Amino acid sequence: MYLEKNINIVLCGFMGCGKTTVGRRLSALTGRPFVDMDDYIVEQAGRTVPALFEAEGEEGFRRRERQACRELSERTGCIVAAGGGALTFEENVRVLSASGVIVLLDVPPEVPLSRLAKDTSRPLLNGPGREQRLRELYAARLPLYRRAAAVTVDADATAVQVARRILRRLEEF
Repeated sequence: MYLEKNINIVLCGFMGCGKTTVGRRLSALTGRPFVDMDDYIVEQAGRTVPALFEAEGEEGFRRRERQACRELSERTGCIVAAGGGALTFEENVRVLSASGVIVLLDVPPEVPLSRLAKDTSRPLLNGPGREQRLRELYAARLPLYRRAAAVTVDADATAVQVARRILRRLEEF
């Protein structure tokens, strides 16, 4: 059922868990188009995510994110890498799950800590106390991701391995 051509596959998880990289691999394996939600928002706004946060604040970015969720849910048969905060909002979960299956890419907090160590493009992590902020966000968001997801996959592996795990799990439904 979840691998039907008209069903979207929506990847969720904490920033740095591999949604974009895995989404691209999943797209290559399935032939489905891939959309990174943050890239979609940047394209629509004509500004980077950090520039959007600076100009509009987090609330302005979240408004754009809600709009992106609505627009992307109108597509069919896509793989969507949701922004790290998108599925922490029930409205976005409802909209995206209406046209697709939400898959959590589950990683321990050490994975994003390592992957994002030198990444300064994450407005919510910039500033002092970066590691503590990441751990707090992770702890707050993980239960929301788990509640949103129909399927959870261990994503502490290579992108190809994770993409294959997703396909195996989706074949079960």
